[in-house]
Amino acid sequence: MPDRILVVDDEKIILELTSMILKSKGFEVLTAGGGEEGLRLVEEHRPSVVLLDYMMPVMDGMTVLKKIRKSFPDTYVIMFTGKGSEEIAVELMKAGASDYVLKPFNNQDLVERIENVLKIRRVELLNKELRLERERLLREIEEWNLELERRVAQKSCELEKAHAEIVQAEKLATLGHLSAGMAHEIRNPLNSISLFAQILKPVLAEDAEKASYIDKILKEVDRIDDILVKLLAASKRPRFELQNLSLGDVIQNCLSSFQEQLTNQDIEVKLDLRPSSPIQADPAEFEQVFNNLFANAIYEMPQGGTLSVSLQQDNTHLDITVSDTGGGISPEHINMIFDPFFTTKKKGTGFGLSVVLRIIKTYNGHISVDTQEGRGSVFNIRLPVAQALT
Repeated sequence: MPDRILVVDDEKIILELTSMILKSKGFEVLTAGGGEEGLRLVEEHRPSVVLLDYMMPVMDGMTVLKKIRKSFPDTYVIMFTGKGSEEIAVELMKAGASDYVLKPFNNQDLVERIENVLKIRRVELLNKELRLERERLLREIEEWNLELERRVAQKSCELEKAHAEIVQAEKLATLGHLSAGMAHEIRNPLNSISLFAQILKPVLAEDAEKASYIDKILKEVDRIDDILVKLLAASKRPRFELQNLSLGDVIQNCLSSFQEQLTNQDIEVKLDLRPSSPIQADPAEFEQVFNNLFANAIYEMPQGGTLSVSLQQDNTHLDITVSDTGGGISPEHINMIFDPFFTTKKKGTGFGLSVVLRIIKTYNGHISVDTQEGRGSVFNIRLPVAQALT
């Protein structure tokens, strides 16, 4: 495809002569008798080179040159001028002209000047394309690097969570073996203590103070036995009975048992329980889950706050969140909250969240916590949707 040349000159003879010369050399030629018409043709046809007269009425060549270089940088300009001073030449080059030709011009010299400018233009446009391509490739590489870093960070986080879950499961398994043996060995002497205390109680009935000691002994025996029951519950699944269970109903029933405490502590409850399919589960187990989570949340808001509970379902999973606006969990405690015996409560046993974890794991679910110290905590539970019983 031949290069397109636009000739802009207010002298008709120059337009005709130049057009004839350039067409004979195989160029496609356009002509314009003034600056405004020349700018219009440049915008419409985007010529490779413009031969532009320096001295023209209405709009002079310098003005046209500057407009072309500003708006159409891929169009190169060669100036015609009848004034051959160095000052004008320098002025033209500073304004963006690629070359200038003195009038009257030599035909062969004009063609050579145009061909030379076209060669320079091709090289510069190619360099420009290469620079743009390089910048594009660098951007792509940067984006790939960022994506790679993001994926590595994501996978590292997933691996850390998976490792933490494995460690937690191993802890529970170890605790299960220990607690089963401990419960058996401790309950035998406990039964003996309880039995002898009950035998002594009627003997000491006449002495009220000593009889009260027996009651205290029996109370402590019951407390130890209760701790053993909780220890076993945290590590080993007790008897259970599966049935079609609506988690929305369980959540509302559990909340109703805390109603008086919620009112006394000025805690607002926000529920977003979407319709969900029933799952095969033991009601007592999930009552334990929500009672523990609600109790912890309420404990964190002694001066009031908001307890939010949501339940949503997609095609494969149920998602439950329980959040509070309490003090949150400190960074040094976040990795220990599901450990048996760990608690920050003055009278806590440290079994609540370990029981929650054990139950959620039993149903092939996952539980995690998002927290910020001073801004509350959000417990996220994700459970697979099981086939309902028929």
